[in-house]
Amino acid sequence: MAKILIIMPYSNEAGSIETVILTVKKEISDADILVVNDGSRDNTGKIARGLNADVIDLPYNMGIGVAMQTGYKFALLNDYDIAIQVDADGQHPPDQINHLISSLVKGDADLVIGSRFLGSGEYQPSLARNIGIRIFSMVISLITGQRLTDTTSGFRAANKRVINFFARNYPEDYPEVEALVLLRKARFNIMEIPIRMKARTAGQSSITPLHAIYYMIKVLLAVFVDMLKKVER
Repeated sequence: MAKILIIMPYSNEAGSIETVILTVKKEISDADILVVNDGSRDNTGKIARGLNADVIDLPYNMGIGVAMQTGYKFALLNDYDIAIQVDADGQHPPDQINHLISSLVKGDADLVIGSRFLGSGEYQPSLARNIGIRIFSMVISLITGQRLTDTTSGFRAANKRVINFFARNYPEDYPEVEALVLLRKARFNIMEIPIRMKARTAGQSSITPLHAIYYMIKVLLAVFVDMLKKVER
């Protein structure tokens, strides 16, 4: 049986973390849960520990990239076969984790992404976010030679080979898009499957329209830099 780790990066998600952890445990009881506290000022870590999740506290807010790479390093050190990113804000549907796992264990892909835009999903992003998502998808599809519809989705499952790669190579700032470029350069296989994305159950997104424009420009520049990097598998 595969050894599975659920990685939950969070920052101030006390309003949703308990529900997410309990739902994950109900849906996939044999998985371990690692909560990476990215400099939170609330009691999310205390709640997670009270639910018997492993918790790593970063010294200050270091960003989603560092938080996720911390999780991948933990997965590598503890010899996990599969690592799944599940955000602590409640948007990623725990009842669909097994769909990611089943697609991964078939061996058709090294990384499986849950796409909000395949099938008959009801996810409706804001205008600014939607424009950015579509631009990223177009650019990354051209770079990789593979149609990808949801390059910013953080709901993804990685096999042991990708765990090892991400433990050594992972972008620090808003890494979802860049990570796909690095994976393809290293000749890993990527797959998307349709999932249903929920609205946030608590808290507030940090992505404002101005931030979305800044994010888009920054990530596109980073992607073009990544294309020039030498990446070892």
